[in-house]
Amino acid sequence: MSTSPYPLGLRLAGRRVVVVGGGAVASRRVPALLDAGADVLLVAPEVTPALRAHVDAGRLHWRPRRFAPDDLDGAWLVQVAVDDPLAAASVSAVAAERRIFCVRADDRTAATAWTPAVTRHGPVTVAVLGGGDPKRAMGVRDAVRELLAARTGPLVDPGEVDPGEPVADAPLAGPPEPTPAGAGDAATRAGGPVGRVSLVGAGPGDPELITVKGWRLLTEAEVVVADRLVPGLLLDELRPDVELVDAAKIPYGPSRAQEEINRILVDRALAGKVVVRLKGGDPYVFGRGGEELLACAAAGVPVTVVPGVTSAVAVPAAAGVPVTHRAVAHEFTVVSGHVAPDSPVSLVRWEALAGLRGTLVVLMGLKNLAAIADTLTRHGRDAATPVAVIQEGTTGGQRSLRSTLGAVAADVVAAGLRPPAIVVIGDVVDALTP
Repeated sequence: MSTSPYPLGLRLAGRRVVVVGGGAVASRRVPALLDAGADVLLVAPEVTPALRAHVDAGRLHWRPRRFAPDDLDGAWLVQVAVDDPLAAASVSAVAAERRIFCVRADDRTAATAWTPAVTRHGPVTVAVLGGGDPKRAMGVRDAVRELLAARTGPLVDPGEVDPGEPVADAPLAGPPEPTPAGAGDAATRAGGPVGRVSLVGAGPGDPELITVKGWRLLTEAEVVVADRLVPGLLLDELRPDVELVDAAKIPYGPSRAQEEINRILVDRALAGKVVVRLKGGDPYVFGRGGEELLACAAAGVPVTVVPGVTSAVAVPAAAGVPVTHRAVAHEFTVVSGHVAPDSPVSLVRWEALAGLRGTLVVLMGLKNLAAIADTLTRHGRDAATPVAVIQEGTTGGQRSLRSTLGAVAADVVAAGLRPPAIVVIGDVVDALTP
């Protein structure tokens, strides 16, 4: 006789959780564990760039080797994220001996715990178990999420609802989709039907800041090609059969060539797959979305572009800095700082920016911040100009500092701020200060 699992919400804050494996499955599961406050130990000879970013940020511990039994010392939960059945079985055997619940990505029937399909709506977390069928669980989860998203008011206290009162159907259907770019000549090819690619902006970091359309396309995806800066909790909500391609581009570290990303998008779509290219912020704000669209269009692959909430505006706002303010700034300029001002390949006229009175928002500029500040002051920007630097804006790891243009580079080093970070230069930094 089959038995039903006992649903339980684990409070993992400060408690050791061991994740064995450093591939795509671990990349999907680790963000939710970190969001729960778990003390995560990652055991794997190699890890994805996205996981390495968590390691470098000090969010988790990494033992770069194969699993050993003493890795479970002090553990409350084990997540086995490897596709080798023998290796997974050895981990779960050790967990069983120590009476530690074990989740297995390779074999749900051999696991002592299952991860449910989860959706989050503000403080409400909905977890669905589908009786061992992940697709059923995902379908129910997605329906619940759409109902929650369609509500215009607070969630109703069940005690206030009359059981006999009918509940109105939520308006789940959206407007018709526009014709994607390239769709006219790509309905079919000699090898069969062509899939599609959606360039989706995931927003600045908070998983709830993805657009409704972006989330809906993500739930329909068969392949997701994700950057490092996308909210990890969105990946945790993908169906288990989705192919996740980690296209993380850690600044000044490991990266996958843009040509390879383009090839993956085209190849998967030509194979008939529904592909989502998930990008942090907005696809067209220093996101190379245009290059990816052109590559797909050249191959006859239809593309839909879903704008995202850009970090250039959202991150300063989350830190209490408006990029414009009446009687303070009537303009704001967004610029990439990944190339030093004195580099021959720089396309930015920093001397012209120094003469502006409005707000200057610098993305990807932390490495070159000293040179940027020096260049702006040498060309006329007051060294006393207020500056704000916000690291990991809109996330639980958000940190910020206030300084001046003349001192900000040294202050950032002293504070230990690191990428990703947004730099805001201008009087708006103090506009909302009492």
